[in-house]
Amino acid sequence: MESKTTIINYTHSQAGHCESGATSNLFKFNGLDISEPMAFGLGNGLYFSYIPFLKVQYAPMMSFRNLPNTVFKRSTTYLGIDHTVVKKIKDPGQAMDALDRNLENGLPTGLQVGVFQLTFFPPEYRMHYNMHNLVVFGKEGNNYHVSDTVMELPQVISYDDLVRVRYAKGPFAPEGKMYWIHGKVAQEIDLKPAIAIAIKKTVKEMIGIPFPLIGVKGIRWMARDMKKWPKKHGNEKASFYLGQVLRMAEDFGTGGAGFRFIYGSFLKEAGEIYNHDGILEAADLMGKTANKWREFTYAGARNCKNRAKPTEDYGHLGDMMLEIAASEEMVFRKLEKIKL
Repeated sequence: MESKTTIINYTHSQAGHCESGATSNLFKFNGLDISEPMAFGLGNGLYFSYIPFLKVQYAPMMSFRNLPNTVFKRSTTYLGIDHTVVKKIKDPGQAMDALDRNLENGLPTGLQVGVFQLTFFPPEYRMHYNMHNLVVFGKEGNNYHVSDTVMELPQVISYDDLVRVRYAKGPFAPEGKMYWIHGKVAQEIDLKPAIAIAIKKTVKEMIGIPFPLIGVKGIRWMARDMKKWPKKHGNEKASFYLGQVLRMAEDFGTGGAGFRFIYGSFLKEAGEIYNHDGILEAADLMGKTANKWREFTYAGARNCKNRAKPTEDYGHLGDMMLEIAASEEMVFRKLEKIKL
């Protein structure tokens, strides 16, 4: 007996970040034209945490983005859009059956997956990273049609391979997570209330949480730790730790510097919607902050490759990061004072 073929008329578009790109594309499919930066900003995508006592790939854990599913869940919630986020499905067979039912009902479905065994990824992209997102929009026989915003074109993946990446092991394991929007939404939604809620929430997460390893405080803590790495751990381990910071800042899940550029674009859109000079000034400052992250990663990469100038030691890199923290705090202090 032949398997039923179901392919939804879904438009694939590339994006800078997997989850905000998937969220934006799902909005557009359901009738609401929202850009990727707007989806990212409304979903509180910008974040920072540094957890030195938790190791990921043998280096201190840090994150430049919020937890998986946050962008989709918060943006749809703030906009009042009917949606579902299934956090965990223990049985892979049940997870795939649930996906198939959504496809039969015409619902493109977002999935959290691990990328190490993602068959259509080039080998150089594959790493033990479990916070990647894609949208499944069709099934044909034993294969699924996938929109992955990293890729130029839609991709195809087999049933078994999709199960494998949906149940990848390790930190932030996907565990069958899935999310979708329930049908068409109003084409005209007042974004202002959602923007106000989202900006306030990101301000709180970046400068308003007392825990010292979150937000701007976390950047400063990591900067101080970085200065001590060579003496505390030796040059080889210090270089390994620094390399992990650089990968997180430039590669994993778009990279921390990339997130800052996207958030700056969100603030620009928000400033134009509100016609508010203060938000536009914050957008410009965030762009300059993103450039500071890039300057840090260039200097850090030279250090890792033993090409650093004498002034680019760990003390200097830590000072660069402290300057970044001051710059980010300036952005969020400015936003904190704005009444929307």
